[in-house]
Amino acid sequence: MRAQRAYHVPDAEGMIKLDAMENPYSWPPEMVEAWTEALREVTLNRYPDPGAARLKQRLRDTFKIPEASAVLLGNGSDELIQMILMAVGGVGRVVVAPEPSFSMYRIISTNVGMNYHSIALNADFSLDVAATRDAIVAQRPAVVFIAYPSNPTGNLFAAEDISSLIEAAPGVVVVDEAYSAFCDASFMDYLARYENLLILRTVSKLGLAGLRLGYLVGAPDWLEEIDKLRLPYNIGVLTQVSAEFALEHYAILLEQAKRIRADRQTLLGALQAVADVTVYPSQANFILFRVETGRAVEIFERLKQVGVLIKNLHGSHPALQDCLRVTVGTPEENRAFLSALRMVISVK
Repeated sequence: MRAQRAYHVPDAEGMIKLDAMENPYSWPPEMVEAWTEALREVTLNRYPDPGAARLKQRLRDTFKIPEASAVLLGNGSDELIQMILMAVGGVGRVVVAPEPSFSMYRIISTNVGMNYHSIALNADFSLDVAATRDAIVAQRPAVVFIAYPSNPTGNLFAAEDISSLIEAAPGVVVVDEAYSAFCDASFMDYLARYENLLILRTVSKLGLAGLRLGYLVGAPDWLEEIDKLRLPYNIGVLTQVSAEFALEHYAILLEQAKRIRADRQTLLGALQAVADVTVYPSQANFILFRVETGRAVEIFERLKQVGVLIKNLHGSHPALQDCLRVTVGTPEENRAFLSALRMVISVK
């Protein structure tokens, strides 16, 4: 424990906040008013529905979850990752994941006492299929995590490559679709084909980050076992009611996601025109870019000084040297970021 550091969330007060892959758009006033009215009917003196049955059905209807698959809810996808790893954990058990990837795979694997084995992505951040398959055969992992689209790189691995890894894996394969709202790809239809496939999602990126709600989809046999690790009443009544309400208005959330996708392309094109910046393609709601050697920390800090907070990835992984990541904000926020970036890059 002493060798680790707590997960750090920087103070963003007073800044243009483009560091955490959040939806920058709030709800329209009439929707906020209706939500407030719905909350008036909630009583807080009783425990919430422990299984959140109504919310699960709403998730099924909204996201077309196959009837044969079970659904398990978590306090964000982080709790579900923890439950998965606790369920299959044990002395000598191995977790495999390509890297760079979502940091919580490694952090939680380490904290539950499992051996974490990472496979480096190719130089263009594509999946090294041969090396990953070799690692699966050699390590026989209890869990393989694959972010789809990948975080923090934003790219989408080839579906046939992931399928080949699912077929090679002796244990469960978790395809993490946290950013599914911003691309046209999903493994949801593959659940009937692979019994060892689990789909992990969150509603955070849809504009509901404050609710902390994730959901896991997969074969009932798997989820019944994982559910034994779930703490009682892990999804509070306010989260259940609020998430149900939001999904009843899914068309508004979907329209916001479409707007973010369009703004992503505009921002990506503008970033490509900035001198001394290498931009990587993205199918998520953020963009990874690389600056001149040795300048990432300086540029990150100078952006903070002028009121723009993005994510500094330099030093987090060897493949991310000199890399920064920006969340797609509103058009006004994106323009402010670009103006600030051009200014701080020009000062040497």
